[in-house]
Amino acid sequence: MNIYAVGGAIRDEMLGLPVQDRDYVVVGATPEQMTAQGFKPVGKDFPVFLHPQTHEEYALARTERKTSAGYHGFQFFYAPDVTLEEDLARRDLTVNAMAREVRPDGELTGPVIDPFNGRADLEARVFRHVGEAFVEDPVRILRIARFAARFEDFTIAEETLALMKRMVADGEVDALVPERVWQEVSRGLMEKTPSRMFDVLRECGALVRILPEVNSLWGVPQRADYHPEVDTGVHVMMVLDYAAAHGFTLPVRFAALTHDLGKATTPEDVLPRHIGHEGRSVDLLKPLCERLRVPNECRDLATLVAREHGNIHRVMEFGAAALVRLLERCDALRKPARFAEALQACVSDARGRLGMSQQPYPQAERLREALVAARSVDAGAVALQYANEPEKIKGAVHAARVAAVEAVL
Repeated sequence: MNIYAVGGAIRDEMLGLPVQDRDYVVVGATPEQMTAQGFKPVGKDFPVFLHPQTHEEYALARTERKTSAGYHGFQFFYAPDVTLEEDLARRDLTVNAMAREVRPDGELTGPVIDPFNGRADLEARVFRHVGEAFVEDPVRILRIARFAARFEDFTIAEETLALMKRMVADGEVDALVPERVWQEVSRGLMEKTPSRMFDVLRECGALVRILPEVNSLWGVPQRADYHPEVDTGVHVMMVLDYAAAHGFTLPVRFAALTHDLGKATTPEDVLPRHIGHEGRSVDLLKPLCERLRVPNECRDLATLVAREHGNIHRVMEFGAAALVRLLERCDALRKPARFAEALQACVSDARGRLGMSQQPYPQAERLREALVAARSVDAGAVALQYANEPEKIKGAVHAARVAAVEAVL
């Protein structure tokens, strides 16, 4: 029995990056031998075991064969005579198909095992597929796009990009299950430069299949008083990268991605203005979130930002009553943390424009001050004053909030 650390851990170690976790492959062992040594079996499709002390995952060396379309259409073969090179041959990219042997104490030993020239591609900063079997797994398109968002200085080999385009044309991407699409897209949104993920998906033709609402934004002109030389798709990518550069959460980044979806459906006779795009964005968001089964916290924030970002941008023109109405529509008094994230998405929208990354955004401070004032109102005390006239309570609380906000403006 020989144990090897494989995949991304070896790649990141060679790049001088911190290694978060390791994948292990066991060569020359049977499931019975693994359990006899205290490993706990957990794999469903093929034998994967948890180490008795570290609880890290160890998989038996295996090969695989495509049996049907999509991500789950594989048949796996494992046996003690499956070699390390055979196992590495089924991996996606050469930079992920390197290994090092693991000593009994868990330390790595010996040279890097590199049967597919991953080291050379790592030095050249190139993502290249290991073999023709790459086309059998459509998730690999999403993974490469996600890697592009993480590793800014890497490019995709021409032959690999050609395979990705072929996979899209053959309908492989259409067979992906929604949960897996969201898993990879959400991870890509959390990378350093998420716009690169969408660049790759557009280039290979996959974006129009998995996120047609986003794909439609390219070619849609922005308002003439913004930066007309940049279309809406490019602007949204700038907004998204601003949110990423400032370490904002996944819900904020998803809201940044989807806040302008409605601009793709603006009637041509209205362009370059986008009257009513906020409502159209909300209408497009609902089926998108249902289709990909987007988590509620991402869906709810994105819907709020899509609906209200125009109003939030204009709050310097608002009086106390309009500010309180906006806060109440946003449910900011009950959910101030979510409203703070909405402001982060709006700041990203305002600054995700050419030459405006340092632009002041006083709207955020004005709204924060208004929210503090509105929340200072003791709604319970106001309600007691109208105990005999309950129909007046809501209006009285609203009026008290308006008065409190007026006092601080």
